[in-house]
Amino acid sequence: MKPYGCIGKKLTHSFSKEIHARLADYDYELIELTEEEIKPFFESKNFEAINVTIPYKQTVIPYLDSISDIARRIGAVNTIVNKDGKLYGYNTDYYGMKALIERIGLDLQGKKVLVLGTGGTSKTAQIVARDLGASDVLVVSRSKKENCITYEDAIAGHQNAEIIINTTPSGMYPDCDAKPIDISPFSNLEGVVDAVYNPLTTNLVSDAKKKGIKAECGLYMLVMQAVVAVEKFLNTKIPKETADQVFRSVLSAKENIVLTGMPGSGKSTIGKLLNIEGFTFIDTDEEIVKRAGCAIKDLISQKGEQYFRVLEAEVIRDASAQSARIISTGGGAILREENVHCLKQNGKLFFIDADLKRLRATDDRPLSNTEDKLAKLYNERIGIYKKTADVTVPDMTTPEAEADYILTKRLELIK
Repeated sequence: MKPYGCIGKKLTHSFSKEIHARLADYDYELIELTEEEIKPFFESKNFEAINVTIPYKQTVIPYLDSISDIARRIGAVNTIVNKDGKLYGYNTDYYGMKALIERIGLDLQGKKVLVLGTGGTSKTAQIVARDLGASDVLVVSRSKKENCITYEDAIAGHQNAEIIINTTPSGMYPDCDAKPIDISPFSNLEGVVDAVYNPLTTNLVSDAKKKGIKAECGLYMLVMQAVVAVEKFLNTKIPKETADQVFRSVLSAKENIVLTGMPGSGKSTIGKLLNIEGFTFIDTDEEIVKRAGCAIKDLISQKGEQYFRVLEAEVIRDASAQSARIISTGGGAILREENVHCLKQNGKLFFIDADLKRLRATDDRPLSNTEDKLAKLYNERIGIYKKTADVTVPDMTTPEAEADYILTKRLELIK
């Protein structure tokens, strides 16, 4: 018997199991099914309750005895409860999407909304937008379809759109470099909602925040829809305070801690002291040495600094795409905008603001192997360190104190 779980085609990167473990005390399994396995799965009814994800939110409907009004309006089901052999379908994505929009502080009343994508989550977003009073809801598709406009149409004729909701997988791990649309032409844009939750900050959301536009990815939606699903599973009510605490705990368990700062500021020492359960420590300089097969000093001597920076960017991109990481970066990592962008997709940047007097020139760092070089680098970089940091860690007496400071500030940032 598999009492509770989630069915889908590919669930390798699903957060659902972790979220349900925080919300309720039951076994919850991730069950990957092919199209051919759907029918026998539902004929056996060998479950108490399940969630349904891509691509089966519409496929499952014929196997159900009843579906909720919201699920019927949307035409998609993501939660099924087995009550004495009868299967009841619900759409809790509706509540998750609504909660995310409200969390961002968006007012959809009388607004023009573009919904990117045409799948089950798109249908959810359309219904939520209309229920929240949007005056015009346009569905955007890659190809011309009935009741849809193309991306070209959206950019050419609807630059006055005020809200964009992305329901496509564009920008989702592992294709983190992608984004579904360029928001530059939309001069009236007030908010961006992205259903993608991995990475924590997609390129689409990052672009919006850089412009001062309210925006957030879908982790809160994922948690809040799970909250309503658990309520359906167990016929209970979960207080909002509990739901928000679960969201914070999930975010805390996923969001990377990125340490930046001058060579010799103690980033690696502090990173190892953080010692958070479930987190993996990565020193990007050590990863570069592994890939290059030689010391960084020799790499720069033989192939030049530019080659080193390209390899560093590759290492940072790979490390940043993962979650639950403590990443100690090289002193010059923040010099490339692409590095900072990658590091912020899944993490917060903590600048170790070590005083210049604390730093030492060493032979193994060819770019700062003399006191003069070190001072020059410090003066060139200090402004960039502070500008790119989410938190500046002041110079303290011990690395233990700096590690404690990071942990405290990190909790304050998670909200």
